[in-house]
Amino acid sequence: MAEDDVGISAIDSPMKKYKVMVAIDDSEFSEYALTWVLKNLGSTIRDSQLVIYTTRTPVDIGYLYASSWGTAELIKELKESEKKAALELLEKAKTTCTDYGIIAEGMTEVGDPKVAICNAVDKLNIQLLVVGSHGRGAVTRTLLGSVSNYCVHHANCPVLVVKKTD
Repeated sequence: MAEDDVGISAIDSPMKKYKVMVAIDDSEFSEYALTWVLKNLGSTIRDSQLVIYTTRTPVDIGYLYASSWGTAELIKELKESEKKAALELLEKAKTTCTDYGIIAEGMTEVGDPKVAICNAVDKLNIQLLVVGSHGRGAVTRTLLGSVSNYCVHHANCPVLVVKKTD
């Protein structure tokens, strides 16, 4: 079918802006995935909206209730410390993006990473999710679960899993 048959040409049609999300944690695998995307897809995502996303696992405070003195303050400090670490991680990732000439926004939430990532995909209308792979074996993956595997099966968009090569 020729371009004349459909009435538009590739030159006339506006380029669609995509929303791409790279989910990161503080591992070398996430850092590799982000860098891989910037190196290999940089020209493609330069005109897209890039979201760098990280989750903070809820602080397990069950043991703190055994002693009531100072518990509220300690819980507050733990949560603030987790949030500060997440924001620092996002700033580092955004700086990496800037080094490649790409502007990114950062977002952090509290929750189970695999579920929070998939929920964020829906909430933000993401068209492509990128996650790193920790490269765990089958037994470890079965016992601990796999964020990337969960996202591949539950995210409502295509998922690119970037595995670090030696």
